[in-house]
Amino acid sequence: MNEQAAVRIVVCAKEVLDPDAVNNYAIEGRLVIGEDGKTLTQTTIPRLMNAYDEQAIEVALRLRDGGTACTIVVVSVGADPTELLKHAAALGADEIVHIPVDTATTDYHAAARLLAAYVRTSGGAHLVLCGRQASDDDQGVVPALVGELLAIPVVTIARAVELPSPSVVRVTRVTPDGDEVVEAACPAVVTLSNEVGAPRYPTMAGRMAARRKRPTVVSPEALGVSAADLAPKVILTRQFVPAVHGNCEFIEGDTAAEKAGRLIARLRQDSVI
Repeated sequence: MNEQAAVRIVVCAKEVLDPDAVNNYAIEGRLVIGEDGKTLTQTTIPRLMNAYDEQAIEVALRLRDGGTACTIVVVSVGADPTELLKHAAALGADEIVHIPVDTATTDYHAAARLLAAYVRTSGGAHLVLCGRQASDDDQGVVPALVGELLAIPVVTIARAVELPSPSVVRVTRVTPDGDEVVEAACPAVVTLSNEVGAPRYPTMAGRMAARRKRPTVVSPEALGVSAADLAPKVILTRQFVPAVHGNCEFIEGDTAAEKAGRLIARLRQDSVI
């Protein structure tokens, strides 16, 4: 790519409860929903960046490492994602942006509207990178909504992203039938999957620099998004923790062949095979 071609990459990042900690609480039977039937009572579960979004940042950094002259902006919608944004800055983001909103009273439509409004009013973007989905709700609809609101192409479940020129993005997608390579005109939204590989860790120098960096706070009003625009279209009515049952049965037998035969018979009895 031409070194003089400045590319603007906006990465959307969401703060979520640590999924491993949530699973551990659930397995131990200590994950409790409050009296409102909607929110968890645990206050010690750490919050961190959605793992897929961290891989989206990694892809942006790889584009820079590969010679793309770019500005990487990480934007997050939420109450106070300061630590998330500082982590993004430590990784190498040039700009970090916070759009304050109460996520308990909004939905993914509102999040998409805010993110699209930010891209539109901040000078646009050649690429909008997102994780394929969030680990807390697993819906994966925000990137598609952002693409619709901006009227730009959406390419999903990517494992690699290239920019042959500022006007074209080449994406390697993960499909059940194997990888496929597609091209789309920029600007475009691309969602990243875990096939990207493990994201990098921030360096000590990056951590030190990030401590002095403050996110730019942009209110919904400044983006031209009204309270009516933020009204949820999907409303959570109840949340519950399903009962976790464990059942282990040992297949007895004097020899491995006898055990294998009994296992096959049992699987056929249970209509598994």
